[in-house]
Parts: sequence; C-alpha cells; structure tokens
Amino acid sequence: MEDKSAVAVEAFPGRRCSARYLGKERPNYCQKTAYPVAQPTSPKKSTDRKRPRPGNSTPKVLQVLPPTPDQLVVDNEVAGLCSREMPNVVSGVPNIVNGVSERDLPNVNVDAFSVNPHSGAKTAHLRVKETLRLFNTHYLQLIQEEEKRAKQVEAKNSPKKKNDDKAKASPKSKKGSATEADTKRASKRPDLKAITKMMQNGAILYPDKMIGALPGIEVGDHFFSRAEMVVLGLHSHWLNGIDYMGLKYAGMELYKAKGYTFPLAVCIVLSGMYEDDLDNSEDVIYTGQGGHDLLSSKRQIKDQKLERGNLALKNNYVSDVPVRVIRGHESKSSYCGKVYTYDGLYKVVKYWADKGVSGYTVFKYKLRRVEGQPVLTTDQVRFSRAEVPRSISDVRGLVCDDISGGQEKIPIPATNVVDDPPFAPTDFTYFKSIKLAKNVKLPKSTHGCNCKGECVDPRICSCARLNGTDFPYVRKDGGRLIEAKAVIFECGPGCGCSLSCVNRTSQQGLKYQLEVFRTANKGWAVRSWDTIPAGAPVCEYIGELSRSDEVDAISENNYIFDIDCLQTMKGLDGRETRTGGEAVLATFDDKRSEVEEYCINARVVGNVARFINHSCQPNLFVQCVLSSHHDVKLARVVLFAADTIPPLQELSYDYGYALDSVVRPDGSVVKLACYCGAVGCRKRLH
Repeated sequence: MEDKSAVAVEAFPGRRCSARYLGKERPNYCQKTAYPVAQPTSPKKSTDRKRPRPGNSTPKVLQVLPPTPDQLVVDNEVAGLCSREMPNVVSGVPNIVNGVSERDLPNVNVDAFSVNPHSGAKTAHLRVKETLRLFNTHYLQLIQEEEKRAKQVEAKNSPKKKNDDKAKASPKSKKGSATEADTKRASKRPDLKAITKMMQNGAILYPDKMIGALPGIEVGDHFFSRAEMVVLGLHSHWLNGIDYMGLKYAGMELYKAKGYTFPLAVCIVLSGMYEDDLDNSEDVIYTGQGGHDLLSSKRQIKDQKLERGNLALKNNYVSDVPVRVIRGHESKSSYCGKVYTYDGLYKVVKYWADKGVSGYTVFKYKLRRVEGQPVLTTDQVRFSRAEVPRSISDVRGLVCDDISGGQEKIPIPATNVVDDPPFAPTDFTYFKSIKLAKNVKLPKSTHGCNCKGECVDPRICSCARLNGTDFPYVRKDGGRLIEAKAVIFECGPGCGCSLSCVNRTSQQGLKYQLEVFRTANKGWAVRSWDTIPAGAPVCEYIGELSRSDEVDAISENNYIFDIDCLQTMKGLDGRETRTGGEAVLATFDDKRSEVEEYCINARVVGNVARFINHSCQPNLFVQCVLSSHHDVKLARVVLFAADTIPPLQELSYDYGYALDSVVRPDGSVVKLACYCGAVGCRKRLH
C-alpha cells in the first residue's frame, strides 16, 4: 500500500479506516462496490440487506434494461453453443465478379450504431466484469468436476491386477461402448459447459443480438477465450468466425423501416486462420467462412458458398451496416492458445469472389475501420500486445535490480521514469515472511491430514473437509482458487502431504514477474510482466503482526492491514458474506474475539504487497488463509487475481474506505483524492 501523502487533498494525520471502525480508523477490505457515507455523530444502524454470496448456486441474472425503440436490439438467435444451419438463401443476389466497385465510406458516428441502455456506462462496465468473473467461477468449478470424473473413469477402466491377463486378451472396446461414452463425457470442455450453465441460468450479459458497439466493452479490451466473448454476447459462437442475425429479423418492424437485408453480420473474429486473409490495420481483407480444413492442414479444401455468414457480410455492404471486429493472436497465457482484442467497428466497402491460394473459390470482403474510434492497440500483423521487457536489463528507468535483495525466487525490479533524479523505494526492510511483534505468539501447529504425496481425495483429506466438500483450489496453472471464501484451510506443517500439494497453493511464493514502478500521482505501484489467470495467488501481505490496540499509538501510518476475516464471516457492517466460515463460527469464543484484534503493519518491514494501490474497480481481492494453525484472528492475508490480468496492467485491490470515515481528533473530516482511473471511480479514497 503506497504512501498517498503526495495526493492528499488535505494533510493526512491518521491512517485509513472504514465505517466499521469509526474512531479507530480501520478499513473494510471485504466491501466491494457499495461505499456508504459515514455518519460519525449518529449511532450505527444495522441492515438486513446483504449481497449474494460469491458462487451462489443461483447467480443473479445480469441483464440490461430495455433499450429505446430507435436502438438496434434484436432477439437472441444462435447464442452460445447453437450450431443451427441457416438455409441457403441466394435468390435476388446479384452476380459477383472480381473488381466490384468500391463504395465511398462517409464519416460515421459510432454512437449511432451503439446500444445505450438506460443504465449508465459505469454500470455496464461493472456488469462486464461481473459476467466474466461468474464465468471464471463456473469454469474452475467445472474443471474440478471434470478432474474428478476423469479419475473415476480411469479407475473404472483400469483392470485389477488379478484380471490383467484377461484384460490384455480381451478385444478393444467397440465404438459406442459404455467405456468410450464415459471417456467422452469425462473429456468435455469445461469452458463450453460453463457457457451452457450460464445460458440456462439466464446469465449471458447481452443475450440479444445487437448491431454496433456493446455498452461496457471498450476498444482494446482483451478476452482470453472465445467462451468469454460468448457469455458477454460480444460474439455468440465459440467456433464460427462470423456471428450474424438470421432471416427471422427481416419481419420485425424495426428493420423493415430501416430497409435492412438479412442475414446481417454483427461480429467477426480475425485470427489469421484463413490463408487468404490480409490485415493492414485500418483496412482488412477478410476471407469468408466454409471449405476450410479445421482439423489438420488448416488450408482451403473446397469452394465457399454465398450463404450463412458469407451472405450476411455481403448484406452488411448492401445495407451499409457496420460489424464488430475482434482480432486474435497467439498467447501461451490463454488455455485456448489465443488472446482476443476488440478493435471496434468496421464497414464492408467491397466484396468479391476469387480463386484462393489453394485454388478454390473464396469470398473476400474489404473492411475499413469507422472513423472517430480510439486508436488500435493490436499489432495487426504479428498479433502482439504492448511490449513486455525480456529481462531486467531491458527495463527503462531501472533504479533497483531486486527490492527483495534475493529473498524471492523471482527478482522484483523497481523503475522510476517520473522523478528527476530518479530514486528507489528504500524506506523499509524487505521481509519474505511475517515478523511477530514482541508480545505476539502464533498458536502451535495444528495436526493436519495424513495424506501422502499430494492430497487428492477430499473424502479422506481432513483439511479439504474443513473447506466444505472439496479442495478450494484446482491444479490448473499451478493452482487457482475457485471462488472467494470467508477463510481457506490449507495444509500445513502438521500434514503428511508434500510441499507441492494443491492445497498449499498460496504457500508457493511468487510465481509471476512483478515490477514496482513509480507513478505520476499515486507514488509507487505494482504490475506484472506475465498474464495472471483469475483465481491465481499473487502475493501475501507481509509485515509485522501486531495487536491492533498497540498500533493505534503509533504515529501516522498508511500501511496497516487489519486481519478482519472474522467480521467477514459474520457479515458485519453490510459486508458480503462468503461461504467457508461455518466451522470456525461454530466453535469460536465471541467474548474473546471482542478483546483481541490483530493487524499487519508494513510500514517498517514488508514485501511487494505494501506497494499495491487502491482501485474503485480492482483486479485483486483479499483472502484470509489458515495453514500452520486455525486461529482466524491471526490468519494470513493473501491477494488473489479477481480477473485474468494482462501484462503491464497495474495491480490493485479495494482499500474499502467509507466516504468521510477518516476524522481528526477535533471531529473534522480528512479527505483524500482517488486517482485510480477506473471507469467507476468515485474520485475520493475516503
């Protein structure tokens, strides 16, 4: 947590606090999007209204309010997994020859083709994030289910030792056998199952096909799979390159009045798959779909036809309607091997039939980018993103090779291109693990599970049972948390499992190349050179573990982090309650809990987490973790990725201030400006 004195609106004599700790000056880190205004002179009132739990079995439906009649909103057609065939409609199509005259492209008002629901842009942006987070939760849950199912199938199909000879002598299972069917079911893609689940729950953000830009999705936004675009409604098919509205829309009065010809394309994905594609940034030569060998050579193997998506793009030219363009590029950070970038609206200005590289007829479309949109962020030829340093020696403005002094397994460089002369963060001592205050002692290690090697069976592992019915993590990407919990019980020193156990995910140290960098108005900040997948642990908040009542006497300090997961379990002060704390609450001594409160003070000693700034729309969340003991008041505090975080994006979490909650001894309010830059920034930290 960087010292924000440089951006204070007024002198800052105290440290940050929340409505829960008025007079004590403590933050509510579990508060997400609601920021109540504190009333210091009035008694605090409780509320019966609580936010839904993360991962609830009946997630809230994310829908947009009905648009006005002049907006281009249409009914859902083949959203998600639907692969319904469109009829071959060629009647009335003019002869297509090479060299169709190019249409002049007038200046187009992008907003004229954008749906603008009654909800504001901030709400739309948040809904996009919420939808993607819900998808990631379903995706990780289904990965866990598939892992279980695959193990069951493997165990079922593996012959016992005494039957080895019989098994070897028996013929292979025939196609369509029960064994093969079980295997197929076990290998179904979790991302596609997550799409199906969200469709069934009505959780697709924009289930209706829309022409033009979608609220909350900005030019330059990245998506780490086709499935993410499907659940948003940005591109409603997980495989096809052209998403279009079918013939059923032709009878709607809205489109009759506009004279549109259907089918009409609403979105295309340009991923370099077709050998005849040509991409020159503002102008694109897009090859139609069909006749492409998707399974082996990736080359054209037969003629394309003017039907379905191909006919739709032709009609975009005829009706002068823009299409959304998404570019894909290779990326090891995505489970599907590609990352997709939304690059805005394009107009079809020319189309023709041609002999492709492989000698087959293909349809080609020249698209030109609509003017007045943000500058493209995608390198259209190499599909590369902002350049990430290859090594620490390549970093511009390097002021420190490694702020950890070699303590971390991955060095953490510090850069400063803001100050002249530049300087490094040197006002603290780097610690890799928690330092105990003189009068604080950790409980003795708890006896853990008796598993050997890695914990694999939640029915046997006692640590897994403390988390509910299963492990909180999946093994994918080195360990990812499925959903936020009130507290996580990990395996510890009293367990029989190895250090590589999946239930020790947050104990593995840094996994990503982090950098501390200087900002113009927020002091120091942190970013990653690597893509961080949603649910991955980023770092633990390290400092001196102290009693809260003793830290109160210390002079001003902006690095205090309260260990308040017990308050989260109880859902105090309007907090969003999380699952996973029932076992702790059932055995906890409330009288004792009212007396002892602890915090982590990173002012003098700490790690990289002390430099992570606040954001009103953060990409990290706070998670309490118990490993060596089970005293929830002394839990470890770990920061996890709430979203898939692309390289060089600043890391942030919500400090949880209530407005007007920081007060001086004389009762006056201390105000601090917020410069997080989020779409929904409230402009004040407190």
